[in-house]
Amino acid sequence: MRRLIEYLTAHPKRLYTVVAGAVLLLPVALWLDLNSLSHHNLHRQATSLNKLMNDVRSYYAENVVARVQAAPSAPEARHDYHEIEGAFPIPATAAIELSARFSEILPGVDYHFVSDYPFSGRDQRHMTEFEARALQAFRNPENERDHIIAEEGNLIDHRMTLAAPVYMQASCVSCHNTHPKSTKTDWQVGDVRGLQVVHVRQPLTLDLASFKFLLSYLLIAGTFGLAFAKHQLRLAEKFATANDELTENNSFLADVSLKISKYLEPQVYRSIFEGERDVSISTERKKLTVFFSDIKDFTATTERMQPEELTALLNEYFTEMGAIAQKHGATIDKFIGDAIVAFIGDPTSKGVTEDARACVRMALEMQTRLDELEVQWRAKGIEHPFRARMGINTGYCNVGNFGSDSRMDYTIIGAEANLAARLEGIAEPGGIVMSYETYAHAKDLVNAQALEPQHFKGISREIIPYRVLRHGANRRPATAREEGENLVVEMQGMDAETRAKIAAAVQDALDNT
Repeated sequence: MRRLIEYLTAHPKRLYTVVAGAVLLLPVALWLDLNSLSHHNLHRQATSLNKLMNDVRSYYAENVVARVQAAPSAPEARHDYHEIEGAFPIPATAAIELSARFSEILPGVDYHFVSDYPFSGRDQRHMTEFEARALQAFRNPENERDHIIAEEGNLIDHRMTLAAPVYMQASCVSCHNTHPKSTKTDWQVGDVRGLQVVHVRQPLTLDLASFKFLLSYLLIAGTFGLAFAKHQLRLAEKFATANDELTENNSFLADVSLKISKYLEPQVYRSIFEGERDVSISTERKKLTVFFSDIKDFTATTERMQPEELTALLNEYFTEMGAIAQKHGATIDKFIGDAIVAFIGDPTSKGVTEDARACVRMALEMQTRLDELEVQWRAKGIEHPFRARMGINTGYCNVGNFGSDSRMDYTIIGAEANLAARLEGIAEPGGIVMSYETYAHAKDLVNAQALEPQHFKGISREIIPYRVLRHGANRRPATAREEGENLVVEMQGMDAETRAKIAAAVQDALDNT
């Protein structure tokens, strides 16, 4: 049923057709009901009149004719009693004349006798085909029916004919077998003398007149139904137009929102579009894990590349790093040139410890991915691939919407955010440096070395940085190549202390040459 309703709502013209069809079928249903009612009414009238005439004839024969004839000097019972003074009608004649009176009182009702052995000299009604078949059926020894009914006509003029057998009684047998005008003189008791036929006719106008109030109601209801269906069709057309416009607008908004989502982090985008965050100037103080990274010697590297090549390489770098950040639940605050600023803990958080651990895992995966990309970039002819430095700190920051009523930015501020940037500044290319609090939450994830305590600009307290020791495939070995008379040694895979020792040794060798 629900699917039918949805289908008709989607196709309003078909709904109008269904309603119009239903209204138009009401007269048909009424017509069929009238036909059924007419059938039952005719059947009831025919059987009732047949029984009535049987009872009248029997009563007249037993209580009038028999009593009169039993009296001395009794008058004679005759069919032609009108012509003989003092005579009275026989039962059959009395029944026929009574039925004629009934026919006058009840329009459409006809009652008569018919036989294939009439008395000579009497007017005989022509026997119809139905009456002949009925008479033959009643004379069949195997017959068990007490009447036979035939219907004819149509819905405009409905007619029913009932035929019942007239059996010979003892008094009738002696009369018919001895009467000079009888055409059959071997009658026996129980023989079928003829038929008692009741014909009832009922024009449709009589039925319709009985339902004038119902017909009036259906006419009025049908008119209002068609008007309502037409009104609903117009509304459905308007709704369909509005729905098309709404669908088009939704498609436009979906396209716009998809484009906007490119400028927002997934967490921020979802929180705004799902109504969890108001777009208003508001901030809150939360403990976050902040991540900073930039590309070592980015300016020098870009000077050796064409703008188109640099754009493609930088976009690939940001795409790879952004995918890893999203995987670990980080919110990318912004891209600043070659730098990435991100944090974990807002708008969603799994707790300070889990946020810090997620940030460390993210940084490790980023460096691993950069090692893989370096191999690919060098294979493409890029002589100086990107090498990133990363800094991580956990602490309290102000996070939220900053700016004006017309232009705002979702970001973080605070000394702890600045500390992450300072830690990134002392990291080696391909290295990760974190604060003690971050290291305390994730020390089982990394092998880290504590550096000398330092003071950073804008930070009042002394900071002990922790440098992550990356080994094995994650570290690129030092390489050397000749360029004319020069020997170029690539030491980006070494830490600062090792590079300093090698540089000092080379310088000492040159001084002693």
